[in-house]
Amino acid sequence: MRWFEIILVVLTLFSGLVWLLDKLWLAKRRAAREGLLDDGKEPVVVDYSKAFFPVLAVVLILRSFVAEPFRIPSNSMMPTLLTGDFILVNKFTYGLRLPINNHKFVALGEPARGDVVVFRPPHHPDQDWIKRVVGLPGDRVGYHDNQVTVNGKVLSYVPVGVYQGIGNGTEMTGAEELREDLLGREHSVLERTNLPFLDQGEGDWVVPPGHYFVMGDNRDNSEDSRYWGFLPEQNLRGKAFLIWMNFDGGVDRSRIGSRIK
Repeated sequence: MRWFEIILVVLTLFSGLVWLLDKLWLAKRRAAREGLLDDGKEPVVVDYSKAFFPVLAVVLILRSFVAEPFRIPSNSMMPTLLTGDFILVNKFTYGLRLPINNHKFVALGEPARGDVVVFRPPHHPDQDWIKRVVGLPGDRVGYHDNQVTVNGKVLSYVPVGVYQGIGNGTEMTGAEELREDLLGREHSVLERTNLPFLDQGEGDWVVPPGHYFVMGDNRDNSEDSRYWGFLPEQNLRGKAFLIWMNFDGGVDRSRIGSRIK
């Protein structure tokens, strides 16, 4: 949603500039001319700018440097996140970044293995995507026969049961839900064990410096690093941490307010 960022930045800068010009020059000019050529009333542009600038500035600061709302657009992160979930993204965990160009000007931290991150994929730089960090810089990641390996260690899986999807997630009904131990970070994943296994997305990768290997928790229905490559650090937008709303009528409302792990 880069267009929204652009509009927000432009409106904030414009209203702030009008407010500043009025404070330094225009207000004095109106006062000097009051009773001569005009009635001294503020022009509409000045009035609206003074009213909206504080609101726009607060929204811009919060959205750019504190937390940003994000809507889950697909089923690629099921069962952790469902289509229609609205989540909050921590914007300062991995450093402060400028709006629009996403340039990091204050470094505060780096993603950990298992973090759920929002980012702009290299092949779709105008879109925001969400996946889980599986490989850190220097890691050797493998994916074969529905199993992930990290640095030669095969991740362990504990069966949970047959998944019953609701709402937009009904397409995954019948998939097997598993608890994956990502070297100390446990989370649920879905696998289509009731369908013939396809070897698409299989391979071995070495994560280069300054990049990450990301995967969706819905392993058979996720376009991730297995297909388009590594995620550059400069494309990170933040860390997902809370589900705060859902617009899918079939979703269990008890999930609202839960933290993302």
